[in-house]
Amino acid sequence: MSAASLPRRIMIIGPSGSGKSSLARAIGERMGFAVVHLDVLFWEPGWVESDEATFRTRISDAAAGDAWVIDGNYSRHFDVRFARADTVIWLDLPRRVYFPRTVWRMVKNYGRERGDIGPGCPERFDPKFFRDWVWAYPGRSRDKHKHLMQTLPAGIAGVTLTSTSEVRRFVDGLPTSLRP
Repeated sequence: MSAASLPRRIMIIGPSGSGKSSLARAIGERMGFAVVHLDVLFWEPGWVESDEATFRTRISDAAAGDAWVIDGNYSRHFDVRFARADTVIWLDLPRRVYFPRTVWRMVKNYGRERGDIGPGCPERFDPKFFRDWVWAYPGRSRDKHKHLMQTLPAGIAGVTLTSTSEVRRFVDGLPTSLRP
């Protein structure tokens, strides 16, 4: 595979706790790409949501680069990323993997800021988030993500990873340092 045929603008989607941010960091480090966490662009200090226009502009600015990996769902803004993406990775891991990871992440980071969430947003216990987004992912979003992967716009490759071992093999198979 030539360097020209390798992905350079990668979207990562999937449930909370599936490893989107971790995979984004691994790809960014391995390939030398900018890493963008959508939660950093969305959340203002104190867990205040950014307004729609500001968020769309931030995503558009991030996607304007030549080589990046952007993690996060925010499906209302797929169009902004699709305009520039060449690859979408869907982490379709089972609930038995991602739900405990999300709980452990909350316990481990409680009260502290994480690098993949906006500054001024310390980790917190939010039962509504766990119920409505993490636990409910299979009924709320999984079929939408599956359909999305089956109907990606022309020119965008799709990669579905369904286990932690597949994710590991995927990262291990990437070339190193394709810095633009």
